[in-house]
Amino acid sequence: MPGNLSTAASPAADTSNGTAAAPWEAPAFTVAARCRVAATLVLFVFAAASNLAVLISVRWGRGYRLAAHLRPLIASLASADLVMTFVVMPLDAVWNITVQWYAGDAMCKLLCFLKLFAMHSAAFILVVVSLDRYRAILHPLDSLDAGLRNKRMLLVAWTLSLLLASPQLFIFRAIKADGADFTQCASHGSFRHGWQETAYNMFHFVTLYVFPLLVMTFCYTSILTKITGQMHKSKDGERCLRRSGKDQIPKARMKTLKMTIVIVSSFVICWTPYYILGIWYWFQPSMIQHTPEYVHHILFVFGNLNTCCDPIIYGFYTTSFRADLADVMACCRCRRRRRADGDSPRSVDRLSARKAGAAGEMESDLSSNPHSGNV
Repeated sequence: MPGNLSTAASPAADTSNGTAAAPWEAPAFTVAARCRVAATLVLFVFAAASNLAVLISVRWGRGYRLAAHLRPLIASLASADLVMTFVVMPLDAVWNITVQWYAGDAMCKLLCFLKLFAMHSAAFILVVVSLDRYRAILHPLDSLDAGLRNKRMLLVAWTLSLLLASPQLFIFRAIKADGADFTQCASHGSFRHGWQETAYNMFHFVTLYVFPLLVMTFCYTSILTKITGQMHKSKDGERCLRRSGKDQIPKARMKTLKMTIVIVSSFVICWTPYYILGIWYWFQPSMIQHTPEYVHHILFVFGNLNTCCDPIIYGFYTTSFRADLADVMACCRCRRRRRADGDSPRSVDRLSARKAGAAGEMESDLSSNPHSGNV
């Protein structure tokens, strides 16, 4: 399928990589592909707006009141989702529409590199978030160094994403089909033997999915084990979520833990079916002839749904983000009302000031809790 940029990141059915059975037929813009494009564009609009809103809230809005060591994590996660949104989704949609590749050899290499970079960065940043929660719950005395530690781990995550995606620059190129006016961006001819391509695919499957999944599973299993042990030790059946105590978890920290568990769960749920199909295809390429086309399209779109889930989950667990959205909506309503009623700018400004003041008081009450930032 033309929407699959890389044999590692998009394992499902690339008929241009030399594994398709003869006779060769040029792919077409089918009904299933049209549905994929429509769904991708809808996800693009929502993911772009929601992740930009999260990034703006964390950098310049009330989200700036989050704990200092958490802000870079949330901002990096939103940034990785935005790379997926602005690189992977539009390219996938356009490539499915044009069917073949028209952008030339340099763009083929660059965009294949960017796609794998985006997928690696999203997975590795979730690993950093999991490690941060692991240290915060199991080693709370190390919280003073959390900011510096998180910045270093984020630097490693972004650097590894660049390094692991760099082979795409050498493997993929624009290839013209023999005896046909058809050009495709593919990895055909880059591997001498089939097992080499399979090894390359499996390596990136491990770095994109298996390694992050193992680390996240270890972190949250350890965290839940400690929480369970504390609950068993508590007297009178009370939960160990009080705001004080040497061996008890603060309520705000527990809330952040729940949010990260849900974010990680959405990553696993959205991408697992796609990678399972990829493993099947890598070891048995003939399966493409027996699997309905719409299955590949649905699983890829379902994986991209993860970029929309992260801001929704963040908004559900974060009061400051919802307050920022409420301010924006109130401002939009005031402008519409001014246009409809012809109100003077001063009266509208006074109304906006009153609403902003009320929202600020609410946020001040929430932030007055001495444990609200202890996450």
